Amino acid sequence: MIESTTPRYDWGLQVTVTDHVYNDDGTFPDVEEDALIIAAGSIGEIVRVGLHEESNMPVYLVDFGIRVVGLSEDEIVPYEGDGSAPVSETSPPGVPA
Repeated sequence: MIESTTPRYDWGLQVTVTDHVYNDDGTFPDVEEDALIIAAGSIGEIVRVGLHEESNMPVYLVDFGIRVVGLSEDEIVPYEGDGSAPVSETSPPGVPA
């Protein structure tokens, strides 16, 4: 049996995505396959913490304002800003202007 890992982050925390996130597995049927979903550096808020059943690893549902995306601990870091970064309407979701 694989031991479960205690989540490093809690809901409500603002986080930044460390790498671009693509729809490479078709998770989002309304988005073209392999299209960019969330750009590296995007800022979002953890709205739920779950557990990936097969690996027993935490999964974070992160709300980027336009889309909620499930991410692992390896894909996010706590946001270091003051929480008031302006967001451009022409940038990908969550990316500061």
